[in-house]
Amino acid sequence: MPPRPYRPDALTWQVFRGSDVVRDGLLSEHQLRSSAWVRLRHDIYADARLDRDHALACRAALLRLPPGVVVAGPSAAFLHGVEHAAAFTDDVHILAPRPLRVGAQRGLRVHVHTASEHAFAGPRVSGPMSERGVPCPPTSGPSKARRPSGATRPPGPDRLARSPLPCSGPARSAWETAVWLDPVRALPIIDTLLGRGLTDSAALAKEATLNTDRPGARRADWLFDLADGRAQSPPESQLRARLVLGGLPRPVVQHPVRLPNGVVLHPDLAWPTYRVAVEYDGQWHSDIDQLHRDRRRLNLLVGAGWLVLHVTSRRMGSEFPAVLREVRAALNARGWRR
Repeated sequence: MPPRPYRPDALTWQVFRGSDVVRDGLLSEHQLRSSAWVRLRHDIYADARLDRDHALACRAALLRLPPGVVVAGPSAAFLHGVEHAAAFTDDVHILAPRPLRVGAQRGLRVHVHTASEHAFAGPRVSGPMSERGVPCPPTSGPSKARRPSGATRPPGPDRLARSPLPCSGPARSAWETAVWLDPVRALPIIDTLLGRGLTDSAALAKEATLNTDRPGARRADWLFDLADGRAQSPPESQLRARLVLGGLPRPVVQHPVRLPNGVVLHPDLAWPTYRVAVEYDGQWHSDIDQLHRDRRRLNLLVGAGWLVLHVTSRRMGSEFPAVLREVRAALNARGWRR
């Protein structure tokens, strides 16, 4: 017979070490195996009602790591609010100071730094946010749909489950993401950091200058130059990266096209010199009303002398070489020569 769910108040909405709560008498080993708790890592458990997101994975990872470790790269970007940067099942990226030995763990990507390369600023009371290291907001918690009316998160034995997590600042996490991830994965994260005002071009340029002699600096510079906060979705950012990596000139994101009747249109990607545009058609185009408005808008663009190509999510995933050839041919037809 499975154990009966039992949640002491001190463990409600918490992430904790199983050995600690058993030692302290809060739960028995039998109760720890009930449906009230979910096992996240070896000896790490959490209230089963907590959202299974990457923030929860970060909290679980930090509970098994020594002080001085900082959540970094795409994991830090998630904690800053970039939801698509990492999923619950993705590896947690951390930075550990060079003297600290962090053994290999499943689901953990360990990157090493020296004290001069990275510093966690600690809790910020006032003044400008440090871009080198900041306390990320506590994003892991019960969803509104699952939180009982009037439920609170009372004090418990695990301070980490309630406090902000030590993590790279937005600009720093952008640089780490650019260096550690494939460019097609990294660009949407950097675009979103810019688009949501979490960082800006000046901060990225400063970060690039600080790391100019480090491995990966050239790729980070290239991605920072390509990044654009006006991108409307992660797939559009991925499409832009793949087109440029495929040898095409850099397109303009959301370029304003003013029509004779005064209407201003903003195609997803555009090469204004050649009047060629690319529109990404995501799953939302299954909405008939939205599809109608979108097609009417694009007909106006064609009427103004633009050549408009469409790229669906399916074609980007399985037919991208053909997409690249089509866009290249359109640019060639309008006068572009590599």
